Amino acid sequence: MPKRVTILGSTGSIGGSALDVIDSLASDFTVQGLSAHTNWERLAEQAERHQPPGVAVTHAAGAEELRARLRRSSPRTQVHSDADGLVQLVGDPECEFVLAAVVGSAGLPAIAAAVERGVQVGLANKEPLVAAGALLVPRARKTGATLLPVDSEHSAVFQAMQAGRRDEVERVYLTASGGPFRTWTREQLESATLEDALRHPTWSMGPKITVDSATMMNKALEIIEARWLFDLDPDRIEVVIHPESIIHSMVEFCDGSVIAQLGSPDMRMPIQYALTHPRRRAGRARRLDFRSLRSMHFESPDPERFPALRLGYEVARRGGTAGAAFNAANEAAVAAFRRGEIRYCEIVSMVEDVLGRHTFAPRPTLEEIQAVDAWARQEVGACCRT
Repeated sequence: MPKRVTILGSTGSIGGSALDVIDSLASDFTVQGLSAHTNWERLAEQAERHQPPGVAVTHAAGAEELRARLRRSSPRTQVHSDADGLVQLVGDPECEFVLAAVVGSAGLPAIAAAVERGVQVGLANKEPLVAAGALLVPRARKTGATLLPVDSEHSAVFQAMQAGRRDEVERVYLTASGGPFRTWTREQLESATLEDALRHPTWSMGPKITVDSATMMNKALEIIEARWLFDLDPDRIEVVIHPESIIHSMVEFCDGSVIAQLGSPDMRMPIQYALTHPRRRAGRARRLDFRSLRSMHFESPDPERFPALRLGYEVARRGGTAGAAFNAANEAAVAAFRRGEIRYCEIVSMVEDVLGRHTFAPRPTLEEIQAVDAWARQEVGACCRT
């Protein structure tokens, strides 16, 4: 029987790539559910093509238009549009695999619900484990849910780890392109604009993730995610700048062997690996042409230029609600930067301030995590208004 897949955030770049993978392996997968935030027209097109039993639009605007259109073209597709729409979507008992590709932590309640059901969850964004790893990972062990990495770096670590046992892993290397500011001085960064931050040298991503790459906040988030996903001491996780973005991550084993996962910067590869795991299938991802590769470079990130990394290690060591405060403050600060309310260099300093002032809880509930998330966003907003 084909595996029934629900994609949270199907209208984004990850969701579109996932549907491309499913189209290429049509006999193995069927679409059970799709969701969007505001792009209801694109969601309607996807629903008309794949005819899923359910779709969800999380922004009220457009919900009625979506219902009216699908009533004519896809009458068997149920439209969820209230605050719990994503939770209702993953609660479908026929859903076997949930691909979480919602930007930020907005999809956290739905991911928690999927974990509670004990299904496979492909994590394409870092924020759920960053904010709630202390809750989701132990719960997944109890329910039998499988958390599979889709983020390219963590998928690379996951694949490389197949070369040995978990207790043989000495160190994990997360590679980073260095973003658009890899060679900028601290003085130059003071005048960095949004347009500068969005000029990523190798990947084509959404604006929030691209700004995170510029600050290297994305690597800070990845450190925290790797800590939970692979049960690693943060001191065994290292970030290495690799501008060519060919090696996606590496694992060093206790005997000194280093296993690296290489590939073109194409998200269809890690998406497909998560969907078909533990098997591999022929896919549409771009292939590496080794004859065109002249060299690969590696360097250590500058802690003065990228202070977010220090915060990432701090949060990974603390656990608890630190990740929720850290992630929410960053989401809010990046949004403020994109609106022109703060300067580029204020993003990380604002996050550090909020992180230091939040009320820490070591073993939080989902409600406590959501409360910290809301508080951190309010604090960033208040800072922007002063």
